[in-house]
Amino acid sequence: MSEKRFAGQTAIVTGASRGIGLAIAQRLVDDGARVVITARKQEALDEAVAALGGEEHALAVAGPADDPDHQDAAIGAALNTFGSADLLVNNTGINPVFGPLMDLDVAAARKIMDVNVLSALSWAQKAHAGWMAEHGGAIVNVASIAGLRPAPGIAFYGVSKAAVVHLTEELAVELGPDIRVNAVAPAVVKTRFATALYEGREEEVAAPYPLKRLGVPDDIGSVVAFLLSRDAGWMTGQTLVVDGGVLLAGGM
Repeated sequence: MSEKRFAGQTAIVTGASRGIGLAIAQRLVDDGARVVITARKQEALDEAVAALGGEEHALAVAGPADDPDHQDAAIGAALNTFGSADLLVNNTGINPVFGPLMDLDVAAARKIMDVNVLSALSWAQKAHAGWMAEHGGAIVNVASIAGLRPAPGIAFYGVSKAAVVHLTEELAVELGPDIRVNAVAPAVVKTRFATALYEGREEEVAAPYPLKRLGVPDDIGSVVAFLLSRDAGWMTGQTLVVDGGVLLAGGM
């Protein structure tokens, strides 16, 4: 059997206690990586570690994604336990508000930017300082099609994800040639985070999608694993749309 493509490498995946983050972590473990997973709740993380095969494969570090001390702890855990921090997936995202921009609470908007954009930058800075500057690596940021097209109702979430797309491009230019930075932009994926977008009307929501279904976390996990791997070794600064074709069909 050929060697798994992430054998000997360590990945840090934020927001990975469930949903897309856990699916990404699972795909990386399946492909030979050790993973450090983060989220706010220790109990949920412990369950995720068990699902990933236990402490031989995964380590949990609980804390807020935008807390610098938490970021330091996660990077330190990767280095101290597994010996490297080769891969970073910025998956954490929040959207605590719904409605028009004219009604948006500015304090909520600041928190969205802190978690969705500035924490992604900070995680990249710390992974760079702790390991990647000397050894190289790969980063994937999880954006959204809401960052590529107007998305009424979740407009400021879309603004933050548009910033993630451009942050990806800027980092790719600055960090090459030894560190690649790409992004993935999903449409609606069936997770707890997106429940309000499809619950009770999944068939209706999926109707504009040429593939006639919503996404599932594994759809994103496989693409993220590709972007982190040597198979994508001549790609950087790219945002791959993974949306069942809905943008092509003119929907959101």
